[in-house]
Formats: sequence, structure tokens, C-alpha cells
Amino acid sequence: MSVIRLGIETRGQGLYEFTDQAHEFVRETGCEDGLLTVFVRHTSCSLTIQENADPDVQRDLNEFFRRLVPPGNDPSMHWLRHTMEGPDDMPAHIKAVLNQTSIGIPVVEGRMGLGTWQGLYLFEHRDQPHRREVLLHLG
Repeated sequence: MSVIRLGIETRGQGLYEFTDQAHEFVRETGCEDGLLTVFVRHTSCSLTIQENADPDVQRDLNEFFRRLVPPGNDPSMHWLRHTMEGPDDMPAHIKAVLNQTSIGIPVVEGRMGLGTWQGLYLFEHRDQPHRREVLLHLG
């Protein structure tokens, strides 16, 4: 079994790809077959596997989630109670609940079993830059 911690620097809301770092980790372990577990240690961001070829996919996903869960200072969000950390905090928690904080990816013949256009992303839901920690575990 092997585990590493990746630090991912974000610049605000959006998708941050780390597929290459995960591929490198799998390669360095020398593991031929197994399961890569990816886990983010935060409650206001999430993980996703998504298309990595067309940047419009990322723009559309960001816009969808912005419309689905507006900022806390939007009149439609007047019911929020957790507001001390700013208007983006509770909406970020809601977005994280709608997504995943852990993903399992099969490793076959020494490579992640991702499809041709699939990339592994941290989905930042806060406005301010953050340093996020992602654990990669291969067993």
C-alpha cells in the first residue's frame, strides 16, 4: 500500500486538474492492478472526474453550480444560518454535499482506468485562494 498527500493551490472557484500527479503516483508505486482511492480533506470543495478536452465543459459546470447554489448574500439564500465565514462559505458546503469527497479509480496494468477524455479534478467552491489537501491511496 502507498499513500501520498497532494497540495493543490486554488485561485477561487473552479476546477483544478491533477490527473498528471495521480498518474505519476501510480507509476511510481509500480502497482500493476489495484484501486486508487482519492480523498479530499475539506468540506467546502469536492472531487470529480470530468472531460478534460473542451474548456467549455468546465465553464458550463461552474455556471450551473453558480445558478444552482447562489452566493449567501443572494436574496434567495436569506434562510442560511451559517454565515460567519462569508457569503461563499455555506454555498460551498452545499455544493460539496452535491458532489464527491472520495473517488475510487481502478488501476489496470499500471495505469489508472480513466477514459480517453476523463480528467481528475478538485472542484473548489470558495471564492478565495486555498491550499487543499488530497490523499491518494493505492492498494
